[in-house]
Amino acid sequence: MNIADLRRLAQRRLPRVVFDYIDGGADDEITLRGNSRVYDALTLRPRCAVAIPKCDLRTTVLGTTLELPLLLGPVGSTRMFYPHGEAVAARAAADAGIVYTLSTLSGSTLEEVKAASTGPVWYQLYLVGGHDVARTTIERARTAGFSALVVTIDTPVAGLRERDLRNGTKELLTRRVWSMLPFVPQFLARPRWLAGFLADGGLMTFPNVVLPDGPMPYADVGTALEQSVVCWQDLRWIREAWKGPVVVKGVHTGEDARRAIDHGADAIVVSNHGGRQLDGVAPTLRVLPEVVAAVDGQIEVLLDGGIRRGSDIVKALCLGARAVLVGRAYAYGLAAGGGPGVARAIEILRTDLVRTLKLLGCASASELDRSFVDLPADWRAASPSRPSPVGRTVQTGR
Repeated sequence: MNIADLRRLAQRRLPRVVFDYIDGGADDEITLRGNSRVYDALTLRPRCAVAIPKCDLRTTVLGTTLELPLLLGPVGSTRMFYPHGEAVAARAAADAGIVYTLSTLSGSTLEEVKAASTGPVWYQLYLVGGHDVARTTIERARTAGFSALVVTIDTPVAGLRERDLRNGTKELLTRRVWSMLPFVPQFLARPRWLAGFLADGGLMTFPNVVLPDGPMPYADVGTALEQSVVCWQDLRWIREAWKGPVVVKGVHTGEDARRAIDHGADAIVVSNHGGRQLDGVAPTLRVLPEVVAAVDGQIEVLLDGGIRRGSDIVKALCLGARAVLVGRAYAYGLAAGGGPGVARAIEILRTDLVRTLKLLGCASASELDRSFVDLPADWRAASPSRPSPVGRTVQTGR
């Protein structure tokens, strides 16, 4: 009936280490929980006695018309959740008339994923492997027909995801039998998943990160991320190599939103990486008003983090988001039942969204604004005035 049901089905089907990779966050998971709980702080203001025979859910993002204000965000390693997981999810997104975003750290090639989709597909970029490797991948994405590049800026190092460590991720990746042995029973307890995983090739590589000696092997990516930090000045050469729309993902503050504009971003995603990076940062919905005020209509603002209901999407749109990205919500569906699971996750959110709009007395997602919500008094709409950090010069103009 809801995304929580898909989560439970995913938990039943997956080994603990794989489920917790989807489900877990960093450190004490304060931000992970806050991303969902923050929606409770906003109450809705309906217009009653209004007949809404049909709701228009369409929106445009970077000039592309979407059938609903929802995109599937980048989630790494989804091929572990279900065979050919990235291609399966991309196909379901296209069927729903929305965007699918492929992670650099995926188990399927750019070309395979684009071929599986009849709709718009974006590519999320990490600089793992270095600038030359990234340039090659950017060219592959452009040639394959990806329509936007999503540059993630909040991963100078991987967050401390304690569930992964307790479940033996490090030991399993050593491929040393005695180190792996204590953690093997969790896989044997899920024989159907294991059979599909092995039939799909077993432990994957990252085929879109092609190093001199071949595709990057599946390993702890923390070291790779530390060696490939994205800085603001990198956006210049990335834009020159890509020659298309660039989305900056991982904006937490108004100051960084303005930096993204100054460095040529066409859109930004207000994101804290699903609570998987710096624990203790504010939930994304909480900082959305600050970021929207800082952007002041210059570029499009998207949001991810904690979306589980159609009413969550409504609240984000009311506060100024053009659309939202979901990660875990569709990943649970993929893990629970492949393509039909992803389609069910999207349909749950679509149905919720229509029902919420009708109950609000609002005929169109594009008509949503702050008049439909009560904003808590302590939520600031404007960002505090602070000087730029040392060493980070803000350029003017685009």
